[in-house]
Amino acid sequence: MKKNIGMTLLRMLIGWHFLYEGIWKLIQVGGWSSVGYLRMSKWVAAPLFHRIADTPWLLETVDLLNMWGLTLIGLGLILGVLVRPAAAAGILLLAFYYVAQPPFLSPSAEGHFLWIDRNAVEAAALLAVMLVPSFGLGAYLASLPRKMFKRDLKKNKGEVSANPVVSPGRRELLISLSSLPVLGAFGYAFLRKHGPVWERENLKAQADAVTSATVKTFDFEDIKDLKKPIDKFGQIKNVKLSRMLLGGNLIGGWAHARDLIYVDKLVKAYHSDWRVFRTFRMAEQCGVNTILTNPALMRVINDYWKKEGGKIQFISDCGHKEGLIRGAQLSVENGASAVYTHGGVSDSWAQAGDAKKFEETLAAMRKLGVPAGIGAHRLETVKFCVEHGIVPDFWMKTLHRTNYWSARPEEGFNKKDNVFCVDPDDVIAYMEKLEQPWIAFKILAAGALHPKDAFPFAFKSGADFICVGMYDFQVVEDVNLVNSILDAKIERKRPWRA
Repeated sequence: MKKNIGMTLLRMLIGWHFLYEGIWKLIQVGGWSSVGYLRMSKWVAAPLFHRIADTPWLLETVDLLNMWGLTLIGLGLILGVLVRPAAAAGILLLAFYYVAQPPFLSPSAEGHFLWIDRNAVEAAALLAVMLVPSFGLGAYLASLPRKMFKRDLKKNKGEVSANPVVSPGRRELLISLSSLPVLGAFGYAFLRKHGPVWERENLKAQADAVTSATVKTFDFEDIKDLKKPIDKFGQIKNVKLSRMLLGGNLIGGWAHARDLIYVDKLVKAYHSDWRVFRTFRMAEQCGVNTILTNPALMRVINDYWKKEGGKIQFISDCGHKEGLIRGAQLSVENGASAVYTHGGVSDSWAQAGDAKKFEETLAAMRKLGVPAGIGAHRLETVKFCVEHGIVPDFWMKTLHRTNYWSARPEEGFNKKDNVFCVDPDDVIAYMEKLEQPWIAFKILAAGALHPKDAFPFAFKSGADFICVGMYDFQVVEDVNLVNSILDAKIERKRPWRA
């Protein structure tokens, strides 16, 4: 059977994907783990996958097999070396992925088509790679002795030469060697996107607390330290939300760092795409299924869905230069699960006494077919809407204590971002009477309060969900804390509204 150029191209493309997935996992700062993915398994093999996730040595073995398996399979497919074993191993891996999270139980924004997902499509392509010969270094080198022997027989009219040497076919040699520039292109593209591996290794290094006068060793909990994913959820209309949501301000660069004017730029520099993807992936593995953000981050969220197969939902504050209605339209077009009026804009409308703005915007948002909420920093904004009969599907309202040293509630909402909820007791009392779900945000007062104090305060005060801005190195610690709070009996006057 003649070798197929098209199959050679297909083999290299699949190899590129496998190699990328493998190397990306190998270089993750703090290490990569499949623990969250395995714990989210729901189908027939779920007990097996859950046991692997809860058994350290099994989990470590599975992680190593995943990372190095993907890498070696990818190399084999690109180079055309041991193609059939590599393709068979790839099919086996993809079969495990399918069984762990089949598309009919775990639909996501990208790559799932009822009973078929991209794992099934790629497995079928690998089966074709196994059955149809293609050009490759391995196949070419293996065929050299046979070709040299046949050509030597022809040259000597049937008599076998003691030292048969024949030049290889140029066409087959060139096609077989094409895998080398493909591998080079992969390396160049990967380093351009993710940065040199040695730079990431430096991120893992702990600070030297002995020779420094001020720096202490920085240890943080990673995915391997996750006790369990969040398993407490609520619902706003048809949208299922984890009780803790990932805040988007840090990723977007709005750090609210008071008079530290460099911090906004610092967090923007920190959150390159691969770092944001890591944060999203960790959040998902920890059971956090939604990020609360704005249209400015739609691009990176869509890239995460498409390039990483992510499933995280996003709720948009609709802040846009063309207005909130246009921001809502763009957000839903780009996959937003819910929308709400930006808190600062809502406050300005309420202060101006413009109920019509709320009515028109809320009506336009609801026409988009997703839950529509109202955001507010000031309690007066919520009261204004209620008094004018403006009832959203959910409220976004700030909540935090004012007992931290830099808080100056007597100054109101000042320009240095010292306080975001000047009257927490009044907020708690008023929100208790409202029947719509409440997402509490700014609960840490932009980093002024510790989660161990702020999380229970928010839930006890009546919040149905808390929105928390988290760096990747904070996600596991915060999830473990939230789980410990939600698993205990929470004393709250306001019933759960979602």
